[in-house]
Amino acid sequence: MLISRREALATTAATIAFPSTSSSRAAGFAGYDGLGLAELVKRREVSPEELLAWATANAEAVNPQLNCLARLHYQEAKAQIRAGLPDGPFRGVPFLLKDLNVFLAGTVTSNGSLIFKDKVATYDSELVTRYKRAGLVILGKTTCPEFGLSYTTESKAFGKTRNPWNPGRTTGGSSGGSAAAVAAGVVPMAHGSDGGGSLRVPASCNGVFGLKPSRGRIPMGPGTTEGWLGCSAHHALTRSVRDSAALMDVSCGLEPGSRYTAPMPPSGSFLAESYLKPGKLRIALVLTEPSGIPIDPECLSAARAAAKLCEALGHHIEETEPVLDTAAIRSGFTAVVATSSAQVIRDRAKERGMAVTAAEVDAGTWWYSEQGEMVSGLSVADANVAFQRAAFAMAALMSHFDVVLSPTLAKPPVNLGELYDPSIDFPTLGKRLRAFSPFTAIENVTGQPAMSVPLYWSADNLPIGVMFTARYGEEAMLFRLASQLEEAQPWGHRRPLVAAT
Repeated sequence: MLISRREALATTAATIAFPSTSSSRAAGFAGYDGLGLAELVKRREVSPEELLAWATANAEAVNPQLNCLARLHYQEAKAQIRAGLPDGPFRGVPFLLKDLNVFLAGTVTSNGSLIFKDKVATYDSELVTRYKRAGLVILGKTTCPEFGLSYTTESKAFGKTRNPWNPGRTTGGSSGGSAAAVAAGVVPMAHGSDGGGSLRVPASCNGVFGLKPSRGRIPMGPGTTEGWLGCSAHHALTRSVRDSAALMDVSCGLEPGSRYTAPMPPSGSFLAESYLKPGKLRIALVLTEPSGIPIDPECLSAARAAAKLCEALGHHIEETEPVLDTAAIRSGFTAVVATSSAQVIRDRAKERGMAVTAAEVDAGTWWYSEQGEMVSGLSVADANVAFQRAAFAMAALMSHFDVVLSPTLAKPPVNLGELYDPSIDFPTLGKRLRAFSPFTAIENVTGQPAMSVPLYWSADNLPIGVMFTARYGEEAMLFRLASQLEEAQPWGHRRPLVAAT
């Protein structure tokens, strides 16, 4: 028998965030992370059907206000449960996929675009297969900007996705729908991807935890082993650090055809690493952007406060500046994204037997596609060289430090429309996008892992994340540090203005 919506959504002020042991059903589910919910299922205190009903009710309650869901797969989710769920660490936990480059057989992945609105997947992505194997119940897909090309989740296809802390502000992008859904309590965690900051930017804007893994850590296929010349990576937005670690455990590892994979930690488990102390770390504090983009005082305050907290926890802090050829990196990144966009549009036109027109896609997408038609092979080769030089430069910096700490963003969440305005030429809009997120793309270029941690809220109660970057393959260090920060300055109890109740 399904519990009532009132019972399922009931919470108390005394609920402790992310309890690891079961409690009475009257306490509700909102205070639990994914592992906590899975434990309730394991103890038979709640069924997967009840959790699915709870998450669906959450979605129906908040989506009209936030527009964070591209589509729900309620019937498919029920069928997944009826077919029998594997006994994985997340058995019965409702989960959302980002509507970009991941495929669930029999459902549409539209990539945030009208030109894919009727594209039904015929297979599961390898990542989705691994999520299912872990027992996750896939409820639907979240909104994203077209092809993941923006730092705000606004598009011609889905309109504006709104921030649950202030619905007039951006959720960030491109995993903005996932971050908003997690922050609003629809589900405790949701899939996302990151090609230039697309996990960390919305994590910062929505007050949740977002970690971009090392290049090659999480499968991209089948059919492709990398995106944007190795810049893109999949993982998730979560409320708790341990959920992110456990989700990486169930999804990481070499897939058939992949050309590389990141090394595992000595323990073999990221979740196990998240329970360990990080030791005394050498942390480089970076408060300036190499090309001189101004940083909002509150974003600087967030980074300085994080540095002070880290120092209080016993870490050594030293302010420094990385030496990077930002012009070459920016030029190379534009060439890579432009050629990728042009390729997607070309291939979709062939697939459907009809040319894609400018009226069907966003202005930024069309601009990138037009640029991509003109980019030379030599420019893409130059981009690869620029990316490698950046990796060497960051490696040189990190021979002296364990972690780099910086603001995640140069501004708090900006107003909707500031980063998406079809009336403005895209080069001008592109400058606004760079001025909003000048810190996040370097880790995509170098392949390093980086995380945005929700440690600071502005004077008007907007979340402002801080970013920590580690050496390639050292997510374990980030999880250890993140758990220490989460314990020292918890964020799981915070609830935004728009939230499931």
